[in-house]
Amino acid sequence: MIRPPAAAPRAHPLLVIDVVGLTPSLLEHMPRLRALGREGSYSPLRTVLPAVTCAAQSTFLTGELPSGHGIVANGWYFRELGDVLLWRQHNRLVGGEKLWDAARALRPGSSYTVANVCWWYAMGADTDWTVTPRPVYYADGRKEPDCYTRPPELHDELVAELGEFPLFTFWGPGANLTSSEWIIGATRHLLRTRHPDLALCYVPHLDYDLQRYGPDDPRSHRAAAELDAALAPLLDQARDEGRTVVALSEYGITRVRRHVDINRVLRRAGLLNVYTQDGMEYLDPWTSRAFAVADHQIAHVYVSDPADLPATREALDGLPGLARLLDEGGKKENGLDHPRSGELVALAEPDAWFTYYYWLDDAHAPDFAQLVEIHRKPGYDPVELFMDPHDPYVKLRAAAALARKKTGMRYRMAVVPLDPSPIRGSHGLLPSRTEDGPVLLCSRPDALGERRDAQPFPATDVKRLLLDLALGDLT
Repeated sequence: MIRPPAAAPRAHPLLVIDVVGLTPSLLEHMPRLRALGREGSYSPLRTVLPAVTCAAQSTFLTGELPSGHGIVANGWYFRELGDVLLWRQHNRLVGGEKLWDAARALRPGSSYTVANVCWWYAMGADTDWTVTPRPVYYADGRKEPDCYTRPPELHDELVAELGEFPLFTFWGPGANLTSSEWIIGATRHLLRTRHPDLALCYVPHLDYDLQRYGPDDPRSHRAAAELDAALAPLLDQARDEGRTVVALSEYGITRVRRHVDINRVLRRAGLLNVYTQDGMEYLDPWTSRAFAVADHQIAHVYVSDPADLPATREALDGLPGLARLLDEGGKKENGLDHPRSGELVALAEPDAWFTYYYWLDDAHAPDFAQLVEIHRKPGYDPVELFMDPHDPYVKLRAAAALARKKTGMRYRMAVVPLDPSPIRGSHGLLPSRTEDGPVLLCSRPDALGERRDAQPFPATDVKRLLLDLALGDLT
């Protein structure tokens, strides 16, 4: 007798919300998320080094450390291109088996549908529905808000319901709650119309004021309360659908009071080279003996010739704000031994962070330095969250630039300060206290088992947890 093939086991619908910057202390200002953990499961989360978005998310989705999945920061020096590139979007940069591939392998003969709303490395991923920021870069230099969707027809659906993707509130001096509200709305739309087995939602709002003002500032607490209220309809919808909810964070933001100009130190030591065009200086990675790609509180230091390692170490030795230089042994110890990493990895003191600045005179800074220009700067620049506080006419000049833009003329929104001192919050290091680190919440009381109220839950185990929640005993 021929038996019919067994039906694929049913998946439990799952919503995973990445609440950037969420910590135990901020939960005090977020009653809906706090209730999620109180009525379900709660644990501090043990993140990865570097504790930054791209590295942490890749660990959540693959179960690998950066040494395995290859995402050693939000950007790095692409040696094969001779260029520093941050915030790339192609999913094939991420090594390892992705969460959805693992789920599909456990359900042979049946589909496992996935919606990704603004988690990073979304483009090219084998997901069913994708939404990710993607500006329109016109040939005349204009940058206009937009997003990439897969399938393409989803774009006009979302714009009709929510308006265009609010790019200028997603990052920059105008970054605020509006972008997170749009992302939440897009997630709700996909849950309602597509019913994915797994939905990933990224909400960035806490990143902004915590970096601007620090985690203990009342404005940051207000931002937490605002985001909690904005998430309430999504949490209600998930509950009504019988969907398991996991809310987690990649890192906690800690207060900082000083910055470290690591590239300027390397330049003064004769290790970093620049070239000049139209009076502006540009990093020359092709001829530099050593330079750093700064990313919050870590910096990958690339040294082209091993013979220059002693000179590089000597230049950085005793640099105020620099706590440690990881060599090959240190990188291996911290899960950063990957070919994309720098020959050395610099870790800041807990109250410090690294700038990308390499020019020695602001008169020779490149024109992109005062712009929101995440793809041209050879390092992360949190100062893009501010308009220049030292320029009394900055808002007037911004309005004039906006007027030029609306008339179709070329414009230059040069409003970002060259002074990094306003930054009050940063991240990237492993937290020294659980209160300053990320958290993991789940709507199911039995989700964490014996780990409840025990040691922080490892980021490398998040993939396995999500598989267990989605597919139960199959894993």
